[in-house]
Amino acid sequence: MKLISGRTSSGRAPSPWVRYGAGAAAVAATAVAGAGAVDADSAWYRSLRKPDWQPPSWAFGVVWTPLYATIAYAAGHALGTVPDRRERTRLATSLAVNLTLNAGWNWLFFRLRNPKAGLVGTLLLDLSNVQLIRHTARTDSTAARTLVPYAAWCAFATGLNASLVRQNPTR
Repeated sequence: MKLISGRTSSGRAPSPWVRYGAGAAAVAATAVAGAGAVDADSAWYRSLRKPDWQPPSWAFGVVWTPLYATIAYAAGHALGTVPDRRERTRLATSLAVNLTLNAGWNWLFFRLRNPKAGLVGTLLLDLSNVQLIRHTARTDSTAARTLVPYAAWCAFATGLNASLVRQNPTR
């Protein structure tokens, strides 16, 4: 995220192409890194008892695609409104931490096959979402509002993960 946290040689914030492109690249890298750990067709995952309210597997891709797009938009938009280089660096760092936690959940839950570790990961992601939205709202209320559906979906996922832990206590 260094590319979008600095200033150009003229002292202005990076161009919209750079900001939105870097945001999209960071989000795409997150999606690829996270997807690399997911195996929803594994015998392990299929054997888990799941709540009746869990969406079908295909719904996750349908939901995550626009959510990732809104994260990329919010990143590009917010980083263009932050007037101070130091504050822009903090916001870019906050976003990088958030995206790392986002991808990390898949590795904790699916790759380690550990719903309890996944629950810890998604709780940390929820905290990161609150921090990211609050940080973003200080300079760009539009970008902050754009992140709310992402935070809401992650909160839903936390509830789902908690339900999986309760229903599968020995996993």
